[in-house]
Amino acid sequence: MDVRDERLDPVRSFTLKGFRLEQETWRGVSSGDDSEMVFNSFFNTQDNTHLFIHHQDGGRLCVGLHFPQNVRTKVICVSKTGREVVTKKNVRKILIIQEVQGEDAKTAMIAVSEEVTCPLLSNPGTSRSWAVGLAEEALRSMERQRNEALVVKGQIEGRTFLAYPDALRDECLHDNALHDDSFQGDTEGRRWLDMQLLHACDSTIMEWMKLVSEVLQQDSSQLVLDGQEPLPSAEFNFWRSRLRNLHFIQQQLMSSRAQQVLSIAQSAESVYFSSLKDLHTDIQKGLDEAEDVTRNLKPVQEKLDELQQMEYQQVGDNMAAVMEEVRLVWIKSEFYCSTRVVVLLQEICTLFIQMSRSFLHGEDLMRPVGSELGQKMDDVTLVIWTLKSLKEAFRLCRTQLEDQRQDGDTLSWDFPSHLVFFRLDHFLLHLQGIQEVFSVSQQLHQLEWTVLSGVGGRTRTDMVQEVYQDFLCHVTVLSDLNCDPSDPDDQSFLKHRSQFWVQVSDLETRLVSVLSRAFVDCCVSSSGEKLVKMFGFILDRPLIHDQLRPHLVRLEEMVLEELDQIEQLFFSQREESDTFCMFTPSHAARLCWSQQLRRRAETTLNHHRTLQQLDLDSGDSYLVLQRFYHIEDLLQDFEDRLRSDWSSQLDSDCGFILEQPVIQNNQQGMLGVNCSHKLQVVLRELRYVSRKTDVKLRPSAARLFTFRDDITRNYLSLSHMVSCYKQVVSGVLPAELSLIQDQLQVLGLNQNLSELQRYTWGSEGLQQQVEQSRDTVLLLHSRVSQARANMDSMTRIIQGWAELHLLQRSGESLLELGDVEQSYKHIREEGEELLRLTQVGTSLRGRGEEQELMPLLLCSQVNRSLYGVEDSSDSWNMYLDHLDDKVLDGLFQLVLRSLHFLLDHMDPRSCSAFLTVSLRLQETGSVFEPSVGVGLSDLLQTVISDIYTAASLPLRISGSRHSNYQVSLQQSLDLSALEQEVKNRLQQVREEAELLLTRLDRYSYLWLSDRKRVMEEFLTYSRPLGPEELEAGETPPTLNDFLREINSLNTLREEVTHLDDVVLLHSWLQVDLRAFKDSLLSVVHKWRHLYTDYLLDSVSDRLQQVTPQCDDVESASSSSFPLTETIILLEAAGVQLPDRFFF
Repeated sequence: MDVRDERLDPVRSFTLKGFRLEQETWRGVSSGDDSEMVFNSFFNTQDNTHLFIHHQDGGRLCVGLHFPQNVRTKVICVSKTGREVVTKKNVRKILIIQEVQGEDAKTAMIAVSEEVTCPLLSNPGTSRSWAVGLAEEALRSMERQRNEALVVKGQIEGRTFLAYPDALRDECLHDNALHDDSFQGDTEGRRWLDMQLLHACDSTIMEWMKLVSEVLQQDSSQLVLDGQEPLPSAEFNFWRSRLRNLHFIQQQLMSSRAQQVLSIAQSAESVYFSSLKDLHTDIQKGLDEAEDVTRNLKPVQEKLDELQQMEYQQVGDNMAAVMEEVRLVWIKSEFYCSTRVVVLLQEICTLFIQMSRSFLHGEDLMRPVGSELGQKMDDVTLVIWTLKSLKEAFRLCRTQLEDQRQDGDTLSWDFPSHLVFFRLDHFLLHLQGIQEVFSVSQQLHQLEWTVLSGVGGRTRTDMVQEVYQDFLCHVTVLSDLNCDPSDPDDQSFLKHRSQFWVQVSDLETRLVSVLSRAFVDCCVSSSGEKLVKMFGFILDRPLIHDQLRPHLVRLEEMVLEELDQIEQLFFSQREESDTFCMFTPSHAARLCWSQQLRRRAETTLNHHRTLQQLDLDSGDSYLVLQRFYHIEDLLQDFEDRLRSDWSSQLDSDCGFILEQPVIQNNQQGMLGVNCSHKLQVVLRELRYVSRKTDVKLRPSAARLFTFRDDITRNYLSLSHMVSCYKQVVSGVLPAELSLIQDQLQVLGLNQNLSELQRYTWGSEGLQQQVEQSRDTVLLLHSRVSQARANMDSMTRIIQGWAELHLLQRSGESLLELGDVEQSYKHIREEGEELLRLTQVGTSLRGRGEEQELMPLLLCSQVNRSLYGVEDSSDSWNMYLDHLDDKVLDGLFQLVLRSLHFLLDHMDPRSCSAFLTVSLRLQETGSVFEPSVGVGLSDLLQTVISDIYTAASLPLRISGSRHSNYQVSLQQSLDLSALEQEVKNRLQQVREEAELLLTRLDRYSYLWLSDRKRVMEEFLTYSRPLGPEELEAGETPPTLNDFLREINSLNTLREEVTHLDDVVLLHSWLQVDLRAFKDSLLSVVHKWRHLYTDYLLDSVSDRLQQVTPQCDDVESASSSSFPLTETIILLEAAGVQLPDRFFF
């Protein structure tokens, strides 16, 4: 409960003052979950009339609906003046707040007063020294205090306490007073005392009669008469409390003190004695009545308690049980009169109203108008149905009681029903108003998804959405109200609801404006019908319906016009064949066209029925139905005639087909299925007929229809058989023609087919014959297909050989031969594996260890088994010769491909190295490694031999050809020509190699001449002598002569250095000159060192002859080359001089 709730203000103020607490303490109490539940139960329900607040151990405040037990401190009691719900308006008037002592304090006070204080004060010995009358006054005060405590305790517990007279003591006290010494002999004193006691007893009896009369006059209907709305629990609590209170009163009247009062009144012959006796009688009657009513109301209470524990959805189904219990109370109880039944039924209605409001969640009822509208709508509908179930159950019980009254068993409920249901009816009327709000909200919410098409559709859609947005604003205002919509007396909600209806009326007017223009644009009934369906949820609103009625009547007129168009279309196109589909039988297409017209008419009629749901009452309904039935009659006559013609023609076609042979040879002599196209057409028409059960079949058609499945299977089997047969005989190889003919003869297929040609489609035993022929053809087809598949496998193997790369380049150049052996190894292993997995009974004719042809031999032997021929038959040998030719051709392609590989890479136009040789300088001169002559020729001959060796690996397939495939290929002129061309190109490259050697022979003098002899000639003649110079004059060389020779060798060195490292001969033979260049440069360096070493030795000798005392080095060397110039020459020649040459 909210701490700021104004209803808590009086309670908070009184509690804070009474217990002297701080504001924070109260805030902690009121905000707790348990305290909030207690406050809600007290303020918001009628059942709880008391609220108690007290201090618990530990100083914490505790709030409860029942008087706390074992409380020794004061308790604040908040009570209602009546059974009402506390609101902000009546909180100051209805609440009574007071402080009372806790139960332990009250009990202690009563006990002390009865057992201690009163006996002490009544003892003359205790009060002898007191002033006269003081003890009596104190005693009377204590007794009044005790009586007040007992009254308060009784009120709290709902019981009536009968106070005893103050002057009355217990029996001992009275006797002591009568025999007191002060009264001995004083008759007047005793008489005064007796009169005082009698007066007190009479006053007490009068008080008792008043209290008991008030109790007996209490009625459970008083709350209703006071304008309150009590629940059934108030009725049950009233009778339980009444019974308990009467028992308590009776116990008090039977107590010793009450009997003492009765005895005094009787002894004194008091006028109230008879009244006291009557009081006992009234109490007993009241007890009998309370016991009877309490006993009979208990089943009603139990049933209502059970209903309150149920889900609300189950309550409606139990209304009859509740009313049955009330009826039984009426029958069984002798005290429960009609007035009390009316009150009980009113309280039951109040209970169900409260349960309904609780189920609807009061203030949250209008919250989900925008989100969970459907659920709340269902909840309100359920509540209305449940409350109406209560009224229906009351009506049934009332009828049942009237029937029993006529039998004289019991009285009926003759009171008006509106006395019972006046508040329930008011609540139902209020709920129906809320239901109508939900209903129109649910309808207008659907505007969110409406989209208008056509010309101006976008604009109209926007206008509808504007209406929807305005509606959302109005609904939001209604849902944000801070009130309880389930309260029928809440004027705030009623005011806003009335305003909401005014706003809805304005929205409906705007919608009519949009829809009127949309209906005007409808040119066919289908578009109008779509519009009606789209806005059908709102068209039944009275204002919208009345203003749109002219447009809806116009749509009905469109329906009549469209039915007239359908009739005209029927008469104009019923005889035109182009109208119907070319992919279906003619009659079936005509029937389909007729049915399309029928569906079109039915669709138009459905448009009319959609409009009829709006209750137009335009008078055109009869005309529409009459026109529709007329069109139906026309279509029915047309279809009956079509079915009759179709049945006749179909019977003629079926009779013709049944007399035709199933297979025959066509004009090309090929076997085919007879009447295949016509049979397909007839079977298709029969399939259509099977769907049209109203087409009557005549004898021939009925016969074919009966056996249509068998005929269909025979047709499919024959088609498959003929297809397989054509695959066998078409495209046959000459080598396998004789084998297939032998198979046809062995299987007896020709005889079976000839026998089958004598059968017609209507012959008996056709299926057996077809199956027999089909199985034979399929067996032959399987064998031939497998044999051809094996032939294809052999062809692929042979083609694989033709595509093998026996020769290939290694990297960017040079010939690589290693993969040839790897390919041979793979073929050999594959053949051995096939031979291991499959053992053929026929000998392989002992052809050595090479098994590369094992797959071919295996396939050929399997084919021989498939064709079922002997190994020595001529047809089989012809087949093997054909396969042998394929193998030979494949190997020929392999060798041819390899030789072309050689020729392509030995082509002068290829410009890429294919083979490589190295030129080296030896003592005998320059030589090629390997030799361009014999070595290179042997290499190419080895390669060619390896190529032919591949043809020698496969075993010979044909038994009539004994030489291997290599011999046959070596006899091929084409291969021999290619081989010769290879040799020719080898000869051409050999000639270019000789020319290369000739060009390099210009350096031959360097390695052929004797360097020692040439040096001696140079030192003698200053130059080498030519071959023709036998004698010459001696001329010692000068430094210039040495420089000339050294420069000549340097130039020669540069020339050799710039020689090519690699030379390509004939564009395919690569010659590596690097070894030759290195050797030749070494020889040039040796020649150069002859001259430089001589000069170096000369300088060294001269320097050894120089003495330390010689100052002129030039004079010391005057007998040889100048020393300085010699050293300069050596340095210029790049000779590294020793350090000792420098001074």
